[in-house]
This record gives sequence, structure tokens and C-alpha cells, in this order.
Amino acid sequence: MPSSADDANVAVTEASVDPLFNAPFIEVDEWRSEPAPHRYVHGGFKGTEARFSFYFPPPERYQGRFHHNTYPLAATSDIAPFPIAFAVATGDLGFTLDSGAYYVQTNNGSAFSRAAADPSVAAYRVNAAAAKYSRVLAAEMYGEHRAFGYLYGGSGGAYQTVGGAEHTSGVWDGFMPFVMGSNHATPSNFTVRLHPLRVLRRRNKLAAVMDAISPGGGGDMYAELDEEERAALREVTLMGFPPRGWYAHETQGSGYFADIQGVIPQLDPTYLDDFWSKPGYLGSDPAAAIHADRFQFDTTVVRVSDGAPKQFELAEVPERPFADAHLVLLTGASAGRSAAIASVTGRTIQFANTTDPAIVEAFRAGDAVRIDNAWALAIQTYQRHQVPPSPDEYGWNQFRDERGAPLYPQRQMLIGEIFTRSSLGTLMSGRVHGKVLLVQSLMDIDAFPWFADWYRSQVAAAMGPQFADDFALWFIDHAQHDNPLTPLARAHAVRLSGALQQGLRDLAIWVETGVRPSETRYRVVDSQVEIPATAAERGGVQPVVELSANGGLRAEVAAGEPVSFSGRIEAPGGRGTIVAADWDFEGAGEFATSASLAATETSVTVTATHAYSKPGVYFPVLRAAAQRDGDAQTPYARVENLARARIVVR
Repeated sequence: MPSSADDANVAVTEASVDPLFNAPFIEVDEWRSEPAPHRYVHGGFKGTEARFSFYFPPPERYQGRFHHNTYPLAATSDIAPFPIAFAVATGDLGFTLDSGAYYVQTNNGSAFSRAAADPSVAAYRVNAAAAKYSRVLAAEMYGEHRAFGYLYGGSGGAYQTVGGAEHTSGVWDGFMPFVMGSNHATPSNFTVRLHPLRVLRRRNKLAAVMDAISPGGGGDMYAELDEEERAALREVTLMGFPPRGWYAHETQGSGYFADIQGVIPQLDPTYLDDFWSKPGYLGSDPAAAIHADRFQFDTTVVRVSDGAPKQFELAEVPERPFADAHLVLLTGASAGRSAAIASVTGRTIQFANTTDPAIVEAFRAGDAVRIDNAWALAIQTYQRHQVPPSPDEYGWNQFRDERGAPLYPQRQMLIGEIFTRSSLGTLMSGRVHGKVLLVQSLMDIDAFPWFADWYRSQVAAAMGPQFADDFALWFIDHAQHDNPLTPLARAHAVRLSGALQQGLRDLAIWVETGVRPSETRYRVVDSQVEIPATAAERGGVQPVVELSANGGLRAEVAAGEPVSFSGRIEAPGGRGTIVAADWDFEGAGEFATSASLAATETSVTVTATHAYSKPGVYFPVLRAAAQRDGDAQTPYARVENLARARIVVR
């Protein structure tokens, strides 16, 4: 492992003392019983707003390690849901204790309060100071030893985890970033899907796209599209958006972008006028269909809620979707100022979390306001004007000519770099200090799968031919940015949490015994990650599931006619046995029937028969789980996958 002398970017070492976070104090020290007995310690660092929480198991359950979870929006150091929906990243104390570890979490120094002046504080310094102090308490509790430490985090927490790997040495021994972005990912990874959502929704063609790529479909997702629709879909696909992610197109919107979109007008205020007036921007083309989608709607603020976040009730709202549009003040001292609308419930709206508080406070009951979607439309092609300086972030290369020069006018500011620096401290370099297991989801529409391949190339370039000694990569099929939280999502995607739990355990095995995790084999074609069909070829951690109906991916039957299903489930060699197989015959996200497994094996075949009483098209699902120790009863480290088929009932 390189020392600080070997790498000038290492800001924190095991022996260093942080000038800000060097005086820890404890506010709470008590034993708790749920979800299992543990000692809870909560405290902070004097003179700062930084807080930490440690959860220690009883000595008889401790195996000499800790799990340290991190996420930029952690408003508290305690295990709790984050301010935005991201269930898979919330700490699971039961799993940590079951893994013989104690749990560490901080508040990042109070919600990145110092990040504007010094992003390293929230990116890794508070975490590092807490991790080092946790070892002091662990030695007092369990006897003199050095606990192995494992830092992990998803999405924005993945940036923090990489920040810890690249800018510290000896604080943590292993790192597990998951569903991570690239140096320039945000906001392009969000904005790029908004353009095809608008264009293909005009004729409801996303339904045809999904039908083509679903099991038993025609396969050509461009077949029914016109020229503008094909171009929009091709752009988002070349950017890395996984086509299977369109399954929720009917309700899909800007997603997590709603939480950050308020930053764009603050950082790039002239973009709006440039988009609608200057050559090279879609809005400046008088023939572009985007002009037909622009609207303004005047109304009045009726009521402003107390507390935070503030909500605003409007007298009237348009009879069309207007989330992501801006609410513009027409009266008062702040007339002309606007804020992005993040959510709409009836006539009540709420602004994006990142909106300037001064603008929020400017809106008062009685104010005349205008709903204007000019910004919402303009941002849909922002990715074209944010081309990174290097072609290695290859999703943007579609926006370069044959000489590598950008095809579109570029903004002076690359906003992706600002987001990356705010969470990581710097841009990612790939020079890591410890072992890294990166876990990426293949159906993630927020952190595209190829971002993981990009970071792997960064590590290879920085660390040299032996980089695989410290780096491994898993791709998880049929997984998203978060666990599936709706019936529709459960019919298409599996829980990511089981793979992450096994990842932490395999990372510990790698660090503590030298046994490296099996990587997923893959290739990248036009910014889309492709994996082999069989478990033996694919590797990694996830079982492979195959499903047939009457012997094929597609079966056509009469109502009431039985359909014979056969499923083949196989775990990668030596990495678990099959412990569950569940059927959802209707494709409704409800797995009401479980297959009978005589014994836990690495490869099993399950069969079932089902008849459909009503005509229609159904997509039945077989979902399976593998568990490393073959424990069918434990809720932990159950690695899932699924397969679907198509049934046409006449």
C-alpha cells in the first residue's frame, strides 16, 4: 500500500491528526437490544458540527472488523432513512452484527456545511477521523488490536467511498462503492433521458420500445419510430441508459434530478437564453418540434406552508404535467426570479432541495406567479453542451466529430466536475490505497453501467499492470439504483441489497485472507455493458436464471389452457447455493408461489403449470436467490436474479 510520501494526494493516514477533528467527545454510551444486543456510542468532535455513531456487538460476536457506511445527504450519524428515497443505501445493523462487525456512520460534518470552502471535510476527513477514533474505543472494549475497516456507499456515497480510497491510507482496508458515476456524470446522466421521454411520449412509442426488447418481442426497439424519435432514443442509449430501464416509462420523470436541478440555473444562469437564441442549441432551431411543447401558465400563490420544506398551494394549475418547470415571480421586489418545481400534488408544489433559500422565502401568499417550462425543456439536451475534455468517458463521444472536437457549443463550466469534487474532494484519479470491490447495476438509469468500466480503466492506468491485485468489479443483472419498491419494479428488477451484503463479506475475505472475489466478465458495445449468458462464463456473484414457457420465451395459448413453465437456476461455481425460487405468474410483482427445493444445490431446475383465465399479454417472472453458506433461513446476503417470459392469451 503506498504511503503518503508515495502519493501527494493522500491527505489522511492512519497516524495523521486532523487539525479540525482531533478532540472527540461522547454524548451517549448505552447498551441496546434491537435488532440484536449492541453498545451504542454517539458523539462528535469539539468545536465542530461533526457527529458520529458507533454500534458495537458483544465481545462474543465480534470478529475484528467494522463496516462504515457513508452518503452525502446523511443528515444524522444514526442509522435512518436519508432525506431522499434510497433504501438500499440505508445501514442494516442486523447484517453488520451478523457479520461480526461494528457499524460506523457520521453526518459528514453536518450535511456538507463546510464543503464549499473545503470539500475534503465532508468527502472523507470527518469519516476518517471517526473511523480512527472508533478503533480506539474498539481496542478499549475488546482488547488491544487493530480492527479491519471497510468503507462503503452508493451513488453520491460511492464518490465519498472512492474519495476515501484515493485520498487516505491506512484508515480503511477495503472499499465498496456501488452504483457510482463518472467524473462528469451529473447532471447529464439525468438530463439525457428527459429528451426521449418528451419526444417518444407524443405518440406513446416507449410502449413499443419495451414490447420489442421484452422476452418474445421483435428485438428492434427502433422499428416503429420516426426519425426524431429514433435520434432521441439513440442518443440516450449511446449515453449508456439501459433500454430495459424504460419499463416504468408511463410514470418515469426526472428522478433524482429533481433534488439537484435547482443548482443548474445558479451555476449556469445564461444557459436558458443561449438555448433559445444561439445557433447550435436545439431551442434556436425554429423548425424544431420542441417549440410546440413550450408553455406558460399564470396563477397565484394561495397559501405557503410553515416549516421546511415549504409547500406552495396555487389557485390554478395547468391540465398538463409541469414537474421540473419553473415557478416565476411576477410581482414584488423579487419579480423575475424563479425556482424549479420538484414535485406536484394536485395544486400544491414543492421546490427542489437545492433551491436558493432566499428565492424560496421570496414567494408569498397572494403573489402572482407563472409556471414556465422553458428551463425544463432547455435542460433536456444539456448533456450535448457538457462534453468532457477526455474521450475516455465515452458516452459523450457521440457529440464529437471525427477529429474529436465537440459538435455543439460548449458551456464554460463543466458542472459534473463540481458535483464530483463536492462529494469526493477532487476528481477521480484511480490511484487507490486499499482493496476496492465496485458493484454496479445493469438496469440502473441513474448511474449508467459503463461508469464502472470507466473507473476500472482509471484504476488500471493509475496502478499499472498489477491493478487487479487491488480492484475487482461486479455487475448485477436485473438490478437498479435502489431496491425495487413498487410492484411494477419487482416484476422487472431484483433487490440489490443481498449482493451488497455479500460484497462486504467478500471484501473482508479478500483483505483478511487474500482470496480475491470472482469478477464479472463483460464487454462494452456502444456504451452498453453486455454479460455472458451462462454462470460459468459470467462469473461474479449472481446466480443466472433461465425461464421457458411451453419450451420457449413466448407461448400463445387459449384462455384456460395450461402453460408449462421450466426454470433453470445456476450459481457461479463455488459461490453459493440456490436457496429460493419464487413464481409471479401474472407478472404483477407479487411472488405468491414458491418452488419446492429438495436440497440446496448450485444448479437446480424448477417446473410449474399455470392457466390464465382472461385474454391478454402476460410476463411471468421466476425470481431466485443464492446464498453463500446455503442458509435458506437467513435474510442476509441472499443474491437474487430473475428471468421473464411472454404469454399471449387469446
